[in-house]
Amino acid sequence: MAMMEEFKKFAMRGNVVDMAVGIIIGGAFGTIVKSLVDDVIMPPIGLLLGGVDFTDIFITLKEGATAGPYATLAAAQDAGAVTLNAGLFVNSVISFTIVAFAVFMLIKGMNSLQKKEEEAPPAPTEKECPHCFTKIPIKATRCPHCTSELS
Repeated sequence: MAMMEEFKKFAMRGNVVDMAVGIIIGGAFGTIVKSLVDDVIMPPIGLLLGGVDFTDIFITLKEGATAGPYATLAAAQDAGAVTLNAGLFVNSVISFTIVAFAVFMLIKGMNSLQKKEEEAPPAPTEKECPHCFTKIPIKATRCPHCTSELS
């Protein structure tokens, strides 16, 4: 029972829960980026390149039960052919680039917020004597230069 209590205490610590939430959100973000790449970005790029669908760019390494050539990757896989899927790799590289850029922008934003907090001016340590205009410590009650009493 002591081991279960120790595990429960470990699992309920703040950083473990934060990490779990981050992993869940990261998985959901990955799904959104995959859809963005596959459904929004790649079709126009394919159109610009003459109707090329990156998913169907592959090299047949070994013929399947049905002899090729195969029009699509799905047809090659259905035939049991062994393929080198260059198009899927291109999609993955573009997905990674988008995720890396999004994370970079997030970190850049967080850093700029931290800089604003760090750049707050320090509390003043000196003030000016109203009689002789000399810099004196802020806690002074009498000017050391002109000996005037300060309020």
